[in-house]
Amino acid sequence: MNIIIFGPQGSGKGTQANALSTKLNIPQITMGDLLRAEVASNSALGEQLKAIMNQGSLVPNEVTATLLEHRLKKDDCQNGFILDGYPRNLVQAQTLDALVHLDTAMEIWISDEEALSRIGGRRSCPKCGTIFHLITNPSKTDNVCDKCGTALIIREDDKEEVIKKRLAVYHEQTEPLVAYYQTKGIYLKIDGRPSIAEVNKEVFAKLNIA
Repeated sequence: MNIIIFGPQGSGKGTQANALSTKLNIPQITMGDLLRAEVASNSALGEQLKAIMNQGSLVPNEVTATLLEHRLKKDDCQNGFILDGYPRNLVQAQTLDALVHLDTAMEIWISDEEALSRIGGRRSCPKCGTIFHLITNPSKTDNVCDKCGTALIIREDDKEEVIKKRLAVYHEQTEPLVAYYQTKGIYLKIDGRPSIAEVNKEVFAKLNIA
């Protein structure tokens, strides 16, 4: 089963992709992981990617397509895969169509208000990396890490103005994938607002996974 999962920041798409990967015994593939692995390999392409990413520039579509093609040809993808967070736009969707047949394009949907609440409530420990949430997983002492006692921070990418910009990019570039995959008859919408367990139950039910 070849599946892509997309959705706005904070939708929990990575969590659901991981659950599906475990259940179906097929790999969960994220473009970020592919890019980091290539950089760590110190290959010629990795050095090129490192320079691009250090400048804060977007990695060209042809480069991500090459990385993805190589990954999808590996043996562990023979029975399927789950692409988490790729494609992000119509150009990438068309590129992916040229590489492989998809069975399902799943959107984990939440409102912008829910995304802001989920991400904006995050508090991170700059020392040990533990993440808390003001509502769903607060630290025992306000703004202090339970594990190491370090003062918690709001990461730059968790600040409201940054989240709003990222959501605007999502609506502009990624949301058109809904109509694109609807026309192909493989689009599946999942309500990402309930608990992780409830969302997982809906995902499995709609995919007819026991």
